[in-house]
This record gives sequence, C-alpha cells and structure tokens, in this order.
Amino acid sequence: MSEHGLTREDPWVRRFLAWAGERFPVANGILTFVLFAAAILFSRLLTGPADAPIQVGAVDLVPFLAYYGFFFMLRVFDEHKDYELDCHNHPERVLQSGLITLRDLKVLGALAIIGQGAVSAWLDNWTLGTALSGWLVVIIWSSLMAKEFFIGEWLSKRLVLYALSHMVVMPMGLIWVVSMGSPGSALPPIVYVLAGFAFISGFTFEIARKIKTPEDERDTIDSYTKIFGTTGAPKVALALVVIGALVLCYLMNAVLTDVHVGFYIAVLAIPALVAPPYLKFIKEPNSELPDKIEAGAGVALLLSYIIFSVAIGLERGLTWV
Repeated sequence: MSEHGLTREDPWVRRFLAWAGERFPVANGILTFVLFAAAILFSRLLTGPADAPIQVGAVDLVPFLAYYGFFFMLRVFDEHKDYELDCHNHPERVLQSGLITLRDLKVLGALAIIGQGAVSAWLDNWTLGTALSGWLVVIIWSSLMAKEFFIGEWLSKRLVLYALSHMVVMPMGLIWVVSMGSPGSALPPIVYVLAGFAFISGFTFEIARKIKTPEDERDTIDSYTKIFGTTGAPKVALALVVIGALVLCYLMNAVLTDVHVGFYIAVLAIPALVAPPYLKFIKEPNSELPDKIEAGAGVALLLSYIIFSVAIGLERGLTWV
C-alpha cells in the first residue's frame, strides 16, 4: 500500500481524486472562477450597452467549464513533460507511484481539449469566430509549451526565459475568455492591458512559488533564489506585485467612469498586505517563509481580480438572465 493509503485495486475514481488533490486541487477551481468572472464582466462592460446592466446567467457555466478544462489540460501537459524528473524528485506522488497512469491523464486531457474546442465553436454558432479563434491561439501555444518549443534542453537551462515563454499562455487564455464573454464582438485595444496584468500576476506567482532557503535548494529542482539570490528573488516578486497593482489601477481608470477612490486605495494596499513574509525573507531566510510568500502571491492575485470585478459590477450593475 502506498503512503496515500491506496492500492491499484482501489476504485479508479478514488485514485484519480488522490492525484487531483496533489496536482489539481479544489483551490484551482476557485482561482479559475475568479479569473473567469473578471474576464466575463470586463468583456460585457466593453461590448454591452452603456446604459444597461451586465447580463450574466447559468449559461455562463458552460464557458467556465471550458476554461477550467484549459487549466486541467495544462496540468496534464506538465505531468507528461516533467514525468521523468518528477519520478526522481517526487517518487511518492500518486502518478509516480503508478496509482494513476500517464495514459489515464492523456485520455482526460484529450476530452478537455475537445470540450474547449466544442464550447468555443458553439459560442460562435459553429463558425470560425472570435471565441474559436481565441481558443485556437491558446491551444497552439499550449501545444508548443508541451513540447517545450522543441528546444527543451536549451530552454530548461534558462529559467527566466522558460517561465516567460510559459506565462504568455495566461494572457492568451484570458483574452479567449473575454472573447467567449461576447462572441462575435470586436474587442478594443484596452483588452491587452488586462492581458498584461494577467501576465504580470501570473509571473509574480511563478516566482513566489520557487523561492527557497539555501538549505532547501536541490540540484534537480529549479528556483529563482538560485538565479536572483535570497534577497533578489523576493524583491523581484514583491516589485511585480506593486507593478501589477499600478497596472490594475490604470485599467480601472481607463474602463470605469465612476469608480470610487476606495477601489484604488484597496488595490494599492495589496502589496503592503502581502509584503511581510517577503521582507522577512530578505532580512533572514527561513524554511517557513516560502510557503507564506507563495500564499501571499495567491492572495494578491485573488484580491486584485475580485476588486476589479466588484468595481465593474457596482458601476454598471448586474442582471441575471
């Protein structure tokens, strides 16, 4: 019996849920929904009538499931891409223990891809419209990521460039959701500011989750503290939180006409709220702080999108259809 308390004779669903608990937890769904809601509201703010509330409804759960499937697909791609290395670094995991196989994940990943494409085409009335086009961009880039752009050995030695090339999929995915929110509608250039914010917030989280103390570093596991040092890595991560807050303030000012000053204050307070573990790590690294830094980056991301969504909702109003 494995340390998970499971064997290969246990029901497949139990073994799959054990894998999901490790590699695709419920918290991912919460984050996905927050990102999705912000993008949908933003989309309808830009394309809907200026004197009417934004319409939302149960039908929006369909594109949400497609977006959730997108993140699941990325996890499946990563599980395949990193399998051999994870067997060395994390042999105790469900996948590496053989309780779930790569073939299992490949089948589920294929279903997720089919679902994304079908939902996008459905929203475009089965034509090559904005939603399907946005998804095609996402799936092509994601597929290249899965193959590490066919330069994996070279790219893996350049962690920052590797991360940048993979973080690009975040703004691509959000633009796809914006397109699903208003299929067939032309999107103004301001949508790329939201995409830029998605890139910054995603990269912030990427750096935060790979900060380690010197004693926790391992030769076979990448970290940004190896590149920027124990003072440089948290400084870069915290600086990105600040930059993200400034970009979000600019975005709110650009698309909202009557936003209360309290929303700007709330956004600008986010870096101060999450800063303590970053600053403590800079002063004196210890093994308890990296998890708090990662959590702080996640909190900053969630709060930013929630504040933005609430600001949109209060300005225009929402109606359930």
